[in-house]
Amino acid sequence: VQGGGDPRPDPLACLSAHHFIAATACHEAEYGRQIHERCLRPFKLSMEGIGQQLWCDWDETMGTYGELTNCTVAVAENLTCYWPNRLVDEFFVAVHSHYFRNCSPSGRALRDPPNGILCPFILVPILVTLLMTALVVWRSKRSEGIV
Repeated sequence: VQGGGDPRPDPLACLSAHHFIAATACHEAEYGRQIHERCLRPFKLSMEGIGQQLWCDWDETMGTYGELTNCTVAVAENLTCYWPNRLVDEFFVAVHSHYFRNCSPSGRALRDPPNGILCPFILVPILVTLLMTALVVWRSKRSEGIV
């Protein structure tokens, strides 16, 4: 080819153009409306069916939460929006602050262990401390006469 130019299009330029078009094609207001209508509404119904006392039980909520996530991805794909994005981040923060705010990171409700387990963890260190103190006092009195 004369002039030193390659007549084929640059694949990186095409890829960049596709991402620019996809990014500008997303209508955030419509995306927000659809994830609330198509995703949040069924999630709320499912969570009500599970019952608030089990919201922190990951085994009970994992399927429902996965469906919510997949729904937000599907809506993003239908509207040619990136996923994740700022709007979906805010959406999940709101979901977590409502449904999972009192849950521990492990997914189990925080509570004290039963007394049968708790008492040994309290008593054993106290008894060992007292025993070591008595042993030190007894040993120091026994060696007083030795020079």
